[in-house]
Amino acid sequence: MTLFLLLIAVVVIVCILATRLSSKFGVPTLLIFILLGMVFGSDGLFKISFDDFIISEQICTFALIYIMFYGGFCLNFNSAKPVLIRATIMSTLGVILTCGFVGLFCYWVLHTSLIEGMLIGAVMASTDAASVFSILRMKRLNLKAGIAPLLEMESGSNDPTAYMLTIIILTLLSSGKTNIYTLIFSQIIFGIISGVVIGLLAKNYLDKIQLNEVGLKSIFVAALALLAYALPVALNGNGFLSVYLFGIILGNSRLKKKVSLVHFFDSISHMMQILLFFLLGLLSFPSQIPDIIGPAILITLFLTFVARPLTVFICLTPFRVPFKQQLFISWCGLRGAASIVFAIMTVVSPAYTNNDIFHIVFFVALLSITFQGSLLPLVAKWLKVEDDQNDTMKTFNDYSDDSSFELIRVYLSDDHPWINQTLIDIVMPTNMLVATIIRDNQMILPKGTTRVLKGDLLIMCAPGYEGNDIYLDEEYIEEHHHWIDCTLAMINPRNKFLVVLIKRDNKMIIPDGKTRIKRDDMLVICKKEYLGFVDE
Repeated sequence: MTLFLLLIAVVVIVCILATRLSSKFGVPTLLIFILLGMVFGSDGLFKISFDDFIISEQICTFALIYIMFYGGFCLNFNSAKPVLIRATIMSTLGVILTCGFVGLFCYWVLHTSLIEGMLIGAVMASTDAASVFSILRMKRLNLKAGIAPLLEMESGSNDPTAYMLTIIILTLLSSGKTNIYTLIFSQIIFGIISGVVIGLLAKNYLDKIQLNEVGLKSIFVAALALLAYALPVALNGNGFLSVYLFGIILGNSRLKKKVSLVHFFDSISHMMQILLFFLLGLLSFPSQIPDIIGPAILITLFLTFVARPLTVFICLTPFRVPFKQQLFISWCGLRGAASIVFAIMTVVSPAYTNNDIFHIVFFVALLSITFQGSLLPLVAKWLKVEDDQNDTMKTFNDYSDDSSFELIRVYLSDDHPWINQTLIDIVMPTNMLVATIIRDNQMILPKGTTRVLKGDLLIMCAPGYEGNDIYLDEEYIEEHHHWIDCTLAMINPRNKFLVVLIKRDNKMIIPDGKTRIKRDDMLVICKKEYLGFVDE
C-alpha cells in the first residue's frame, strides 16, 4: 500500500511539473501525460504491468464524467447562443458524417467489414474538448467571433453522440435482439430528461439547502454529477449527454459562492485529465504499435485532411461561415480521451472485433494531439483567424462570471491630498470611479458634488488586470530581518524584482531606490521571474 501511494504521489508530481515543459516548448499538456504513462507502462522504463481493460473502462468513465460535467459547467451559454444551431449540427450530424466517412474508408481501403469499419468511425467521430481548449488557454489564442464558442460547444457535446453510435454498432455486432430504434429513443430521451431535471432542481434548490460549509456544497454538486450520469444509464439512457446538460444548466445559473465551485471542479477536472491520459498511456503497449502503424497513419491522414474538412464544409457552408474559418475549425478536430475510452469499451464488449481497435485509436489520438495540437497556433496565424478584440477566455464561465472591475479601498488619513475636495474636482485615473463612501459606519452614495472628509473610506472601482503573467508577493520585515535599514537599491542590485509599494504605519509609500526599509514594513513585491523588467 505504501509503495502504491508513493507511486501515485510521484506520478502526479511529475505530471504537474511536466506542464512547465508544455508552456515552454508548446507541446500539448495532455500528450505529456500520455507519454509519461507509456514510460511507466509494461514496455516502458519502469515496467509496470497493467492490461486490465475492465478496470480501465470503469476508471476512465469515472474521470470522463467530471471532465464532461466541467466542460458543460464552463460553457458560457450567452456567448454560445449565436452559434447554437451550427454547433448542434456539428455535434450530431457532423459526428454521424465523420463516422460514415471513416467507416467507408476502412471498408474500401483497409478491407475491414463494413460494420467493423463503422465501429472504428464511431469511436473516433468525436473531437476532444480538453485537448483543444488546453491549447487555446495556454497560448491565449484570441479567435474571431463565433469560432471559440462553436469549438467549445461542438467538442463538449459531440461525445454523447459518438458514445451512442458506438453502443448502437456494438449492439448490431452482438447476437442480441435489442431493438435499435428503442435503444436510440431511450439513449436520447432519458439522457436529456435526466440532465435537464437534475440541473433545474439543483439550480432552484441548491442555495436553499443552505450548506454552511463551502466544501460540502462542492461535494454535494460532485455527487449530483454522478447521479446525472448513473440515473439515465440505469434506464438505458445516455449518461454523458445527461451530465453535460446538467453542467450547462448549473454553470449558467446564478449561485451563491459559485467561484468556489469553479475552483473545486477546475482542480477535479485537471486531476481527472492526469488520471485519464496517464492511465491510457499506461494501458498501451508500444511494442504492439508497429503492427497497426500503417492503418493508423492512413486513418489519421484521411480523418484530418478528408473526413473532418468534408464534414465541416457540409455542416457550416449553409451558414456562410468564411472558408478560412472552416479550415481552422477542421484543423481543430483533435481526437483524444473520449475516443480512446470508447475504444476500451469495444475491447470489453462481448462483440469485440478481431482488429486491435484500442491501439489503432490510441495511435491516431497520439498523432492528432502531437501534430494538430502543436501546429494549432501556427494554423490560426496562417489562416488569419486571430482577433485580439475577442478574448477567447470569455467563452468560459470561469472567466466571464468574474467582474472585469476590481474594488479598491482608499482611506483618507490626516495628510491625504483629497480631503475637503469634491469628487468632481479630484483628478483620478481614467476609468476609475468612487462607488461608495463609508463615513461613521454609514454608506453614502456619492455624487460629483459630494465632498470627502478626513477619516472617510472610499470604495473605488477600477478595471482589473486580465493577464496571468504578473504576480505580487508580500514580504513582512520582522525584527532581525536582514533588510532592515537597507535602501531598495542595496537589496536589489541586479534589478531582479520591483518593490511597488511599502505599507508603513497605516500609510502607503511609493518607494524609489533611496527608500530605506524599516522594521514592521510590509513590502509589496513584483518579481522579475514573473514580469520581464527592462534594465535602464
